[in-house]
Amino acid sequence: MIKQVKQWAFAAFFAIAVGGTFATAITPGTASAACSSGFLTFPAWYNGLVDGSCNIQSPDKVTGGLKGFIFKIISNIIEIALQVVAYISVGFIIYGGFLYMIGAGTADKMVSARKTILNAIIGLVLSFFSIVIVNVIASRIN
Repeated sequence: MIKQVKQWAFAAFFAIAVGGTFATAITPGTASAACSSGFLTFPAWYNGLVDGSCNIQSPDKVTGGLKGFIFKIISNIIEIALQVVAYISVGFIIYGGFLYMIGAGTADKMVSARKTILNAIIGLVLSFFSIVIVNVIASRIN
């Protein structure tokens, strides 16, 4: 019974995480968002620094001046790095699943594969929370 609950909880988490990522990547943006769009779910490094005609604004026109300009670039780069960590975590979940499949019958290989999957899930959850925290802090400062 507990094993089934764990399996359903993992399946629900996986569906929400993967479904949300695909929905974000597939959702069409508006015309004004086209100049600040990035690759997959990564923001462009200049996200939030463009004017209406997709030109990067000078630092004196950005809220906060040069400090605000530099902070916006740094927060975009941090978000990109955290999303790379999330993609790497997903890769390790897949790798752990592969190890689990080929280690069938050998207890120590299956335990190692489960540990890999668990650590990757923990890394994925931490990266999601980190992305949220960075976005909240960046929106509060600007």
